[in-house]
Amino acid sequence: MSLDDSELPRTEDEWRVRLSPEEFRVLREHGTEAPWSGEYVDTKTPGVYHCRACGLELFASDAKFDSHCGWPSFDDAIPGRVREVEDRSMGMVRTEIRCARCDSHLGHVFTGEGFTPKDTRHCVNSVSLRLEPRDT
Repeated sequence: MSLDDSELPRTEDEWRVRLSPEEFRVLREHGTEAPWSGEYVDTKTPGVYHCRACGLELFASDAKFDSHCGWPSFDDAIPGRVREVEDRSMGMVRTEIRCARCDSHLGHVFTGEGFTPKDTRHCVNSVSLRLEPRDT
């Protein structure tokens, strides 16, 4: 289910009604789920991962890899679907990633770790995503 722009909630109170308390905490309040607790950490199912808040397609399953960090990791996002924002919380500088349509928090992106040839790890909260399996 993908919402068009006219259907997106306009206030945080409207988001709170649409999302579960945990979804709201992570997606709208920039929270983080506990490592190894998310439903997609070890998932290998082919398909496309969508923003749980608005339904925008964000990551293809073939970009997912095992980083052993406790959260789903992708070496690339679908072009134009994820935006990057400097995050100076927690006493460090990181790059937060947000849904380009609804501005919901997804996680963080890291470079220079050497996990993949693209050398990028989009570390994403499972609760920020919804997998649409692909028929094989």
